[in-house]
Amino acid sequence: MKLLTPDICVIGAGSGGLSVAAAAAAFGVKVVLVEKGRMGGDCLNYGCVPSKALIAAARQAKTMRSAEQFGIANVEPEIDFKAVMQHVRSVIATIAPIDSVERFTALGVTVIKAEARFVNRRRLVAGDTEIRARRYVLATGSSPFVPPIPGLDTVGYMTNETVFDLNRRPGNLIIIGGGPIGVELGQAFRRLGSQVTIVDSGTVLSKDDPEMVDVVRTSLRADGVAIREHTRVTNVEQRGKAGVKVFIDGPAGPEEIDGSHILVATGRTANTQGLDLQKAGVKTVKGSIDASAMLRTTNRRIYAIGDVIGREQFTHAANYHAGLVIRALLFRLPAKDRAVIPWVTYTDPELAHVGLTEAAAVKRYRGVNILRWPYAENDRAQTERKTGGHIKLVTSRKGEILGVSIAGAGASEMIGMWTLALAQKLSLKDMASTMAPYPTLGEIGKRAAITYFSPQTRKPLVRALVRFLRLFG
Repeated sequence: MKLLTPDICVIGAGSGGLSVAAAAAAFGVKVVLVEKGRMGGDCLNYGCVPSKALIAAARQAKTMRSAEQFGIANVEPEIDFKAVMQHVRSVIATIAPIDSVERFTALGVTVIKAEARFVNRRRLVAGDTEIRARRYVLATGSSPFVPPIPGLDTVGYMTNETVFDLNRRPGNLIIIGGGPIGVELGQAFRRLGSQVTIVDSGTVLSKDDPEMVDVVRTSLRADGVAIREHTRVTNVEQRGKAGVKVFIDGPAGPEEIDGSHILVATGRTANTQGLDLQKAGVKTVKGSIDASAMLRTTNRRIYAIGDVIGREQFTHAANYHAGLVIRALLFRLPAKDRAVIPWVTYTDPELAHVGLTEAAAVKRYRGVNILRWPYAENDRAQTERKTGGHIKLVTSRKGEILGVSIAGAGASEMIGMWTLALAQKLSLKDMASTMAPYPTLGEIGKRAAITYFSPQTRKPLVRALVRFLRLFG
């Protein structure tokens, strides 16, 4: 068996793992990267990239159907679903070289395509190679969680890891789970011509502000997506050769739904199986790796980042964790996880959030102000006929920004400015005094911030001061 003794061994070639490996190699550090699956991980192959490519195709179809508002005749698009999926795969193929074995080998990283397992607290085996690294970074990500629904294992259900293998459009897609994956893909498939039903035991997008979720829910239903909330799937059966029957129990009592395909989108579970973490002295909690605020596990030689630690399961969070670990490993600098992490659901309209929701802020602060501004009162939104939605600012009485939610066009781009504001502890005064180019959707946030100062115009003392100053010409 071959023996390697690198400074750092990274397990997992998803976004976080690749970032650690590339950064360490750039500083001339000996790095071994172990990956048993596809380079690029979930984001490139099954998540962010293919889903956004599908959503982009669906958006084009929607645009063709709604051109009349611009004086252009509506057209029902002829959708070649096989070609749509080829578009999705071509986007993956275009990006894949950036994450490839060849590129990382050229960077100086030793890449091993094999399953990794720990032998003890300091040694790991991957294929025919034994690795004794000074430090390890676990970046193994997460996989779709499949609930124990009776009959589900007997039908051909899909997850986000298999749905992009389709070449024929689902006639009637039933989605179990109304989180971001469920609603994004549900809307996309509906716009591409499938009948879609989303079933959730609670409410769709339950981690977001209910007020903002209402904007998205309304749009989904306007597109023709059937949404069954507070509804439990009790069991599933095969119906004929190419169909499924889903039995549900909701507010209206037991019902049956016929469909052609099932997509399971009920959350994620950390990838820890097969690593033999107990031999390495790495503790897990509820299936995720127990990592400190400095991203260290219970074995001080081993760090863990990204989805596998069960916190915010976003690609950008994994990249942020990678930066912290590099600081700690290479420069011995403090690397505490204090991130202000935004998130976005890429429906139409988009739903973006950062910081505290209204409900969370009310629990933590004695006085909370809510400021809003509608897209309908923004000139750019009017010109593009994208007037649905609004911004919602959650602030303290003193004008501190506590949280921001945006439901509307371009929310994913607009939330970046508010993430910076929270991270740098900017105030509403700072945001209100910032000049936004006209006409842009970004003005919506500034107008919301300005409303915080509106009560000043009605104060008798302020009005009296203005009258006094007028006496001087």
